[in-house]
Amino acid sequence: MDLWNILEYAAWLLSAGFAAMLVYDMVKVDSTYDNELLTSSREGELEAAQERHEI
Repeated sequence: MDLWNILEYAAWLLSAGFAAMLVYDMVKVDSTYDNELLTSSREGELEAAQERHEI
């Protein structure tokens, strides 16, 4: 096995690790926060307040 094959397997391992971290974070966020909060648009409210110069 040459260096490129080892690097390829390492890249696949890192990719699988990142995918597992994303799934773990998704489950953690989904179980911690309510779906209503996650789909709210607070950013729009903050932008509207800044446009009126009310912070």
